[in-house]
Amino acid sequence: MPRHKKPKLAVWKFTSCDGCQLSILDCEEELLAIASRLEIAYFLEASKRTMRGPYDISIVEGSVSTPEEIKRIQDIRSNSRIIVTVGACAASGGIQALKNFRDKNDFLSLVYATPSYICTLDTALPISRYVPVNFALQGCPINKGQLLNLICALLEGRTPNIPTYSVCVECKLKGNICILVSKNAPCLGPVTQAGCGAICPTYNRACYGCFGPKETPNATALASELKTCGFSNADIARVFRTFNPTREEFYQIGRQYERSKKSD
Repeated sequence: MPRHKKPKLAVWKFTSCDGCQLSILDCEEELLAIASRLEIAYFLEASKRTMRGPYDISIVEGSVSTPEEIKRIQDIRSNSRIIVTVGACAASGGIQALKNFRDKNDFLSLVYATPSYICTLDTALPISRYVPVNFALQGCPINKGQLLNLICALLEGRTPNIPTYSVCVECKLKGNICILVSKNAPCLGPVTQAGCGAICPTYNRACYGCFGPKETPNATALASELKTCGFSNADIARVFRTFNPTREEFYQIGRQYERSKKSD
């Protein structure tokens, strides 16, 4: 980063629930320390004051789901030195990408009282499908510790130290009993990147992979194990499509079991 002035940070929202932006605000005391090293130039969730670009770092939340958002992310890319996407929506489309596998009008009629007012693309896709991205921080929402690690790494010009191992490691460190084995819950922990602290398995809930695929996941083997445990093809397709449906490792399994669900 330039030493003669503070780097300019911008935070942008696309189609999302705002949860990852709230995770930034949840940094609280740490955020004040960060603000002393950065010029927060654009962050509507936190401030009315905005500054024009170019920006050194742009943090982008949400998926590209409308025609207007395509033009906007291209403008942000041309005005930003580094783009970091945060959250499952920005990394893989998120929950709204469920419409990618159905007629979008079916969802519009269920969600909106007057669907005719809605202008949306047929798909909700990750930011990287439209512009180059320098780094993607996963999660739904993101882990604030990982976010602070990332921002500090960018300021210091080093590689962020984000774990690439699975949620199973966090689960074992907490002393949890495997919920797939003990409760027959559809746990994606073995193929999901750590960061959530295994919060769902800790409270006896299934893991739906909201932190996205870990490094070199064996999703095929896990899907076969779920089948052995009695889950239907439709169930397996659904669990892989919940939070990160467009990530290649999960997309292929979802498509394979979706095609096979007639044999359930």
